[in-house]
Amino acid sequence: MTVDRRRVAGRALRWGGALTAGVVLAVAGANAWLWTVSSGHRSSVADAPAAPVVIVPGAKVATDGTPMAYLRGRLDAAIELVRTGKAQRILVSGDASGVSGDEIASMTTYLTAHGIDAARIDADGSGESTRATCERAKQVYGIDRALIVTQYWHVPRAVALCRAAGIEADGVGAPCECRRTTLIRNNIREWLAAPKALLAL
Repeated sequence: MTVDRRRVAGRALRWGGALTAGVVLAVAGANAWLWTVSSGHRSSVADAPAAPVVIVPGAKVATDGTPMAYLRGRLDAAIELVRTGKAQRILVSGDASGVSGDEIASMTTYLTAHGIDAARIDADGSGESTRATCERAKQVYGIDRALIVTQYWHVPRAVALCRAAGIEADGVGAPCECRRTTLIRNNIREWLAAPKALLAL
């Protein structure tokens, strides 16, 4: 009986190890593919090419309705792109009724408070995911060429999804004055989201 239990335990460990290795390989492979697909389409704000529109995906807002560091970095990058003439309009896309608050109102208020003319801002309150943001930018707003600003670990996925949606997109890395735990958490989240994004391409 003891031998049987050991065999079963050994078999379970082998299967568990194989499954873990398979998951790790799938995630790593998906991330490598996204970085390959977005190669040549990633830049900093200073090196970004020109485009008619800059897309800003939403992120969590504070309880007082102001954008938190993660989102604020994206908005600051978009503002700089408009100020330097690399983009003429801004599409803010997020969840207008999410658990973290109204991302659209938060982003719009921040942009206008920092000198962006409200007439230059389009707002999509149904961009509840990166994929939805890209698909709606194309289908609803008719965008064919755009910059998409987000943090560097999110850029490859954002670029790949927007290009899959039919937008000639370039990703622009946005800063993030975030806590170390926030950076680690979002890096892990982005790493794990790669396989799902790959299936959507």
